[in-house]
Amino acid sequence: MFTGLIEATGTVLAVTPGTGALRITISAPGIAARLNTGDSVSVSGVCLTALDITPTEFHADLAEETIARTTLSRLTPGTIVNLELPTPAGAPLGGHVVQGHVDGTAILLAVTPVTSGEQAHATTDWKLSFQIPSHLVRYVVPKGSIAVEGISLTVASIVGAVVTIAIIPHTYAVTAVHTWLPGTALNIEVDVLAKYAERQAEDHIQSEPASFVLTEAYLLANGY
Repeated sequence: MFTGLIEATGTVLAVTPGTGALRITISAPGIAARLNTGDSVSVSGVCLTALDITPTEFHADLAEETIARTTLSRLTPGTIVNLELPTPAGAPLGGHVVQGHVDGTAILLAVTPVTSGEQAHATTDWKLSFQIPSHLVRYVVPKGSIAVEGISLTVASIVGAVVTIAIIPHTYAVTAVHTWLPGTALNIEVDVLAKYAERQAEDHIQSEPASFVLTEAYLLANGY
């Protein structure tokens, strides 16, 4: 399990045919030195298995499902990726529960500074907007959590399928956000608690179709 608090960024060195459908090589001196073969690592929001590790880089194989559901097969040498190691049991949950299981990809519409001017770029907040697949809209709510390229973020608003998020200067500077351009495909993982809530509600509706209503009291009573 991850929390969406990015520990470092890495640089893609290669995307090549490998023992899986594809193999990626990532330069990440701050992360690679802490990995052992077989460890999990989140790469731009995707949980992968670290292989062939050196002190400065690691490799990971992409299965067909990963290629089909995420953006990782589109990576090119030089691309900056977000990296996070799993959260140890008992550690503070600084972001939200992120599994590294991508639900779909979104298209970046804009990353705009709240305050204009080059001098303000180091201190201004940023507004991030992107369009998510229609089937994920029901899991996204204002002030709810969403993982974008592995970053735990809070939804400011959602209109139709367009999600807007406020980015603080620290997040903009230390993650890959500052490299994104309009049209960039982004890995999206919705809050898993929303999916569990929906599943439980479906079970209740099937058993008690006439009387069940999904309420705040129900969600609190069931651990949400």
